[in-house]
Amino acid sequence: MLLFLVSLAMLWILTLFESFLSGLTTSVERLLSALILVLPAVVGVVFGILSLRRREPKPWIAIAGILLNGAFALFNILVLGFSG
Repeated sequence: MLLFLVSLAMLWILTLFESFLSGLTTSVERLLSALILVLPAVVGVVFGILSLRRREPKPWIAIAGILLNGAFALFNILVLGFSG
């Protein structure tokens, strides 16, 4: 869940400072966006799956983390696929 919040914060920061990225090429912008937005969400999904495999006492947190991080990662992958 924490990585989902990190991803949301990075989205907010990236949106706030988007004008500074205007001088970069589109491929560099896509790579930067993928590293900042998609990578933490994918790591959050992996940590959620590992938490389920270890049978933590509150599995609903892991399931919520997997669903939220997965949806966020898929959404940003689709946006990056259509952009540029």
